[in-house]
Amino acid sequence: MISLDFEKAGGLVPAIVQDFDTNEILMLAYMNQAAWEKTMETGLATFWSRSRQSLWVKGEKSGHLQEVKEIRIDCDQDAVILKVLQSGGAACHTGYRSCFYRRIDDGQVEVIGERIFNPEDVYR
Repeated sequence: MISLDFEKAGGLVPAIVQDFDTNEILMLAYMNQAAWEKTMETGLATFWSRSRQSLWVKGEKSGHLQEVKEIRIDCDQDAVILKVLQSGGAACHTGYRSCFYRRIDDGQVEVIGERIFNPEDVYR
């Protein structure tokens, strides 16, 4: 089994999450060794929350889980891509399919994503 280099960035590696079927980038999160091991063990995307300083399974509160179908590791072994099946249609806690639902166009922010759910209804 290949091992990741968690030491370069203080114990974390960036994890790009991509839709397995469409290749759409859904989000970016961070994994520590425990999150990596839990992801490998369960097949569900698990990350390290830098704000809460704890492990979190993506979708554990909303029900919008991410089933990992493929993992890619970069050449330096310090970043990963998780290709997932996104349940519930949305990866972003703000209710959008992707966390990257805005773009800069001619210096202006434009919302280009579709809101799938109202976060107030999901995170009570």
